Amino acid sequence: MAKAKTAYVCTECGAEHSKWQGQCIECGVWNTLSAIVLTPASATNASMNAQRSNYAGNAAGAARITPLTAVALTTEARTLTGIGELDRVLGGGLVQGSVVLIGGDPGIGKSTLLLQMLGTLGAHLPSVYVTGEESLSQVASRAQRLGLPLEPLQALAETCIERILEQAMATRPRVLVIDSIQTIWTELLAAAPGSVSQVRESAAKLTRFAKETGTSVFLVGHVTKDGGIAGPRVLEHMVDAVLYFEGESGSRFRILRAFKNRFGAVNELGVFAMSDKGLREVPNPSAIFLSAHSGPTSGSAVMVTREGTRPLLVEVQALVDQSSLGNPRRVALGLEQNRLAMLLAVLHRHGGVAAYDQDVFVNVVGGIRVQETAADLPVLLAVLSSLRDRPLPEQTIAFGEVGLSGEIRPVPNGEERLKEAATHGFKRAIVPKANAPKKGRVGEMEVIGVERLAEAIDACR
Repeated sequence: MAKAKTAYVCTECGAEHSKWQGQCIECGVWNTLSAIVLTPASATNASMNAQRSNYAGNAAGAARITPLTAVALTTEARTLTGIGELDRVLGGGLVQGSVVLIGGDPGIGKSTLLLQMLGTLGAHLPSVYVTGEESLSQVASRAQRLGLPLEPLQALAETCIERILEQAMATRPRVLVIDSIQTIWTELLAAAPGSVSQVRESAAKLTRFAKETGTSVFLVGHVTKDGGIAGPRVLEHMVDAVLYFEGESGSRFRILRAFKNRFGAVNELGVFAMSDKGLREVPNPSAIFLSAHSGPTSGSAVMVTREGTRPLLVEVQALVDQSSLGNPRRVALGLEQNRLAMLLAVLHRHGGVAAYDQDVFVNVVGGIRVQETAADLPVLLAVLSSLRDRPLPEQTIAFGEVGLSGEIRPVPNGEERLKEAATHGFKRAIVPKANAPKKGRVGEMEVIGVERLAEAIDACR
């Protein structure tokens, strides 16, 4: 048998190197090379062929090139999980043979959500919860605390991928949960569990198992201190969907966002509230992102953002204060900080309002991250309101992208945003002129279309 060799793989781009070095020569990132043990090809192929012979649905003979016109185009069958917000993020439910990766900070609710899902699915769909971090008694205790029925729940405490697949082939589950992928290891490699090679090989086996048997697989992924999923970057490319849990540590609200989804919309959002009985759905997410002020408040602006297929009302708060430092602070929570600095420069150049000697703090209420440019206009209006200590007109919403020359650019789905604001009782909207309706109204809400930043500032007086 050939002697096993060691290679060094970049956790960012997956490039292999023959020896360790501080910087990856492919992507240029520092300190990302991890050692992996290369198993001889003969041993690897023998093991893979043995496993493939056990998988159901393995077609005999070699694969052949097939024209797409000969492929039956049928809509993929979806199974509802019983949790509406999770179904929304997945694109309408579980797809047969899909692999979903769920990441998030420790204790944010990844295991709780998946256990609740199996509690509702287990009654009519065979499922197995594989735990590599807890004992079976701990899993049963948590399920009992959440008020879930124990009869349909089946669990397995195992970390070896070969034994997990062996049990899965014997019981034939339709849903398989792996908690977590960083604890799983394969006998083919000598590396420690959680290493780049172990995570990549274990995920590859589970993906192959899902595609060949039609089992829906959920993988729980640990996150690094930077917020990314631990392990090789190729892990996110192998799966069909990547979901992230977001939320502030002191808040009871949790946001599940789809960063990748082959079967649905990207950036789709699901909102949950953590309680003593686990995660429960929030039927009206806009309500939690709007603060209940007793009266008009300076430094506050309401915008309509669109996450996936859902328009949401979000409050943007700004605090502008005289800076005692030579370099004033620019702090943005829920927004990109570099974009805030750019918007302040546009406000000075085209709005005639200087904030170069002021500390500027901007926060999106509720812990949500706004990643679209429609937040530009409400951010500037909130900053201007705080700087002048003058509240914006009551029941006013705004959205629009602000260009470097001071123009207000239109954003997608403007009509849906306006209808959502009118539904919640807002009476006035400041939007790009291209997004404004011809009648100038949506229901009882007045819509003011603006083309320049100066026009938007004048509309707030």
